[in-house]
Amino acid sequence: MQDHLKDAVTYHYGAFPPADLRFAELLDPVFETGSALARYDQMLEAMRNSEILLAPLRNQEAVISSRMEGTISTLDEVLRIEAEDGEAADDAFHHARSEAVETFLYTRALQRVQREIEAGRPLSETLIRQAHQVLLSFGRGATKSPGAYKTEQNYIGERRRTVSFVPISPTALPGGMEALFAFIRESPMNRLLKTAVAHVEFEALHPFKDGNGRIGRMLITLMLWTSGLISQPHFYVSGYFERYRDDYIERMRRVSSHGEWTEWCVFFLTGLREQAEHNILVARRIFDLYEEMKLRFREELKSEWAGEALDFMFANPSFKNSKFTGHDPIPPHVAASMTRKLREAGLLSQIVPGSGRRPAIYGFKPLIDLVRSETGD
Repeated sequence: MQDHLKDAVTYHYGAFPPADLRFAELLDPVFETGSALARYDQMLEAMRNSEILLAPLRNQEAVISSRMEGTISTLDEVLRIEAEDGEAADDAFHHARSEAVETFLYTRALQRVQREIEAGRPLSETLIRQAHQVLLSFGRGATKSPGAYKTEQNYIGERRRTVSFVPISPTALPGGMEALFAFIRESPMNRLLKTAVAHVEFEALHPFKDGNGRIGRMLITLMLWTSGLISQPHFYVSGYFERYRDDYIERMRRVSSHGEWTEWCVFFLTGLREQAEHNILVARRIFDLYEEMKLRFREELKSEWAGEALDFMFANPSFKNSKFTGHDPIPPHVAASMTRKLREAGLLSQIVPGSGRRPAIYGFKPLIDLVRSETGD
């Protein structure tokens, strides 16, 4: 191991939180990023059904964030698992590739924390550990201490046979995590800069045996939301970090090796701004598709429940037919007829055929195609 460590950067003991940010260099990035986030959030607020419209993008974020950790799955695989309900989804895990299950669990973990925060609980170590427990609750992750902090030293870059970074030691970790969340709760630092600093600190602490990157990027969205910079936890940042993955990793290393906290903040804020502008374009495409499909559904279905059917399919891009035919307020026989008409019109595709008592699984093709184009599938 010693040979592998010769070029490794070690955690910045005693240097958090940074005492020497060069705020003059950060004024413009903070202003520009704040403006882009505000435009994104205003657009969401103006949408009648922003929760429905952007729910599919959680899957996009899950696929890309997991891909950055070497977990390769496709959007179709994740949607197939999501189409199952409750315990049935857990049963579906046994028939899916473990990589696809891990990706699906990213969405489930984020939703779990969202519910806890909406119930009045603060963003805390406890919630982050709960998210991690959900994220690693099945398959390969289940053997990697879900919900528990590391007890042995971990390393970043081992898979390439050369360690690039040595995170904080397990013995120093409890104090490091306590300091991080005290900073999140109490620091008067600008909210965007606080998010930038907290993210790189979390990744440098690397508190878990596995899943640190995914939880760390989830923390970005949660901090933007709980600090009031966005009104809902619908911000998807992994696309930028995947495109500039080498820069992302190197900028984080240089925080520890050279104390480049300011340079990191500039990089991070640039990423948030560019991703906010991209997310605006994607959200507009989804909104435009929704408006287009309103007319199409009326034409194809000729039903007073066409709007309810459309909202259901935006919220559930893939679904078991039994879930749709049991969806209030659409009468079951009307929903069954709708499924047939939408398939004939080419708007629904059959992902899994029905068999015996097992209902068919359908996909809402126009929306899935749009989201797939964003994940690069």
